[in-house]
Amino acid sequence: MVTFAQQNDVPLNRDIYQDIDRNGTRPGSTMHTGLRPIIGSRADLTNVMGYRRDSLPQYYWITEKLFKEHLVKITDGDFNLTVDAAFQFEVGKEFREGTYFSNSGFMSHNGRGFHLMADLGPTVSFQSDFYENQASLTGYLYDFAQKHGVVPGQGRIKNFNDRGLDFAWTTGNVSWSPKPWINAQLGQGRHFVGNGYRSVLLSDNARPYPFIKLSALTTNKRLQYSVIFAKLGMVGEQNRLPTGEAGESLFYWKRATFTHLSLNLGPVQLGLFEGVIWKTIDTSGVLPFNALQLNPVIGVNTAVNGFHGDNTVLPGVDIKVRVAGTALVYGQFAAVDPANNRFAWQLGLQWFDLFLPGLHVLVEYDQASPFAYARPDAQMGWTHDNQPLASPLGTGYSEALAIVDWPLARKLHARTQVSWAHWAWDDTGDIDSGLNYLWPSDPRGAPNNQVQRLFWDVSASWRMNQMSNMQLTAGYSNRDLQPAPDLLNSGLFYVSFHTGLFNRYYDL
Repeated sequence: MVTFAQQNDVPLNRDIYQDIDRNGTRPGSTMHTGLRPIIGSRADLTNVMGYRRDSLPQYYWITEKLFKEHLVKITDGDFNLTVDAAFQFEVGKEFREGTYFSNSGFMSHNGRGFHLMADLGPTVSFQSDFYENQASLTGYLYDFAQKHGVVPGQGRIKNFNDRGLDFAWTTGNVSWSPKPWINAQLGQGRHFVGNGYRSVLLSDNARPYPFIKLSALTTNKRLQYSVIFAKLGMVGEQNRLPTGEAGESLFYWKRATFTHLSLNLGPVQLGLFEGVIWKTIDTSGVLPFNALQLNPVIGVNTAVNGFHGDNTVLPGVDIKVRVAGTALVYGQFAAVDPANNRFAWQLGLQWFDLFLPGLHVLVEYDQASPFAYARPDAQMGWTHDNQPLASPLGTGYSEALAIVDWPLARKLHARTQVSWAHWAWDDTGDIDSGLNYLWPSDPRGAPNNQVQRLFWDVSASWRMNQMSNMQLTAGYSNRDLQPAPDLLNSGLFYVSFHTGLFNRYYDL
C-alpha cells in the first residue's frame, strides 16, 4: 500500500498508468486520475509496475540486480534513494520511404540517461531524469523534426551526417507535502489531463517545460484542486528575439496557467479544466506583468479574458465513469473558440482483464475543429516549442484508435495499436495546412479537402525488470498517409532494448 513518504510523481508512462487505471475501477476507489502524473502518496500502487513485488526467484546476485532490483538503492531511516539507467538502443529497417537518403533505410537510436528518485524524509522528495540521444529516424519523423526543430515530445535537434539527429532533454522536480492534504512542486516536466490515450485539453506530447504546481486534497479525498504555473516557448530562427546584450538571442516565450478541479463522486469522476496562455512579448518588448497570471481560481481568467483577447483561453471538462467493475468510460470537451464553432471532444472506453488477466483493451475517438488550437497571432497557439499541448495530431482532425495489450507469458506481452485519422486541408496544395497549428488562423478560409492517415503497430516484448520498465521489444509499425509523398509513409521493422519511463508519441 501507499505510504505518506512517497511525495514523488509516479513516472508518466502508459504501461505504469494502465495498472493505476485498473485500480481506479475498483469500487470505493478515491484516486483522482484526471490530472497526471499522480503523486505516489495519493495513488493506489497495489500491483503497479515499478512498485509491486517480483516473486520470480533469481539464483545469482547479478541476475537479481539485472531482473528484479533498482541499479542503485540506498535506504537509511527516512532517506531513500534509487537510481536506474534509462536508455533506448534501437535498430530498424525502413521499407517504404523511398530513396531519399543514402543509408538504405537503416534506422538507429542510441539514447542514454538516468532516472533518479529520492525521499528526504516523510514530506520532501525529489526526482530527476536525463536523456542524451543520437538517432536516425524514419522519414516522416525526420521531416517533422526539420520543420519544427524538435523531435516529437523530446528535445531541440542538431543535424549530423545524412539524416542524423542529436537531441537531449531533462525532467525533474522537488515535491513537498507539509501536510497529507497539500503538495507543492517546483521543476521541469510534463502534465496530462484525462483518462485516455490522447487529450484534447493538455497532454504530455510536448517537450518538458519549467513549472510550479500547487495541489490540495480534502480529507475525505472527494475533492482535489490543482494549479500549475508554467513557462512555454517557441523554437526556430523565426522565433528569435532581438539579441540585445546577449551573445545569443533568446527564443520567444510565454507564460501559462493551468487549473484543474477534480470531484470524485464514487463511480463518476468529474474534472473541470481551465488553461490560459499569457501574451508576454509584443513588438515593444516584454509586456508588464499581469497579476491575473497568479490567479488560482478556476473560471476567473476565462471570464476576464474571453476567447478573443490577446491571451489564449481554453476551458474544458473531463469525465470518467466506472462500469462493469473492470471498465471505465471517459470523455472530454474543450471550448476552444465557441463563437467560431471551434471545439474539441473525446469519447473512449478502457476495459481491463477482459476474458483473461492482463488482457486490456482501449478504444477512443477524438475530434478537433479545423484550426481549433491556432490563433491570429501564431506564437500564441496552444503550443510549446512548436508542438501541440493537446493531441500530437494538431488541429482540424478526427481520429479513431484502438490498443490491445495481452500477456503471452509471465514476463512476455504483446501490443497491437491501430489508428485511423483524417485532417482537413485547403486548396494551397500543402497537405499539412489543415493541421498546421503554427500558422495564423484568421486570414485563412475554411478547408475543403482532406488527407487520411492509417497507422498501426504490432510488437512483442520481454519485460526484464519492472523497476525501470526495462524490456526487449521487436515489432513492425506502418504509416500510410494519402495523398503524400513516399517520404511521409513508413513501414518499419524494429528491435529495441529500452526502458519505458515516459511516453513517446510517434503515431502522428
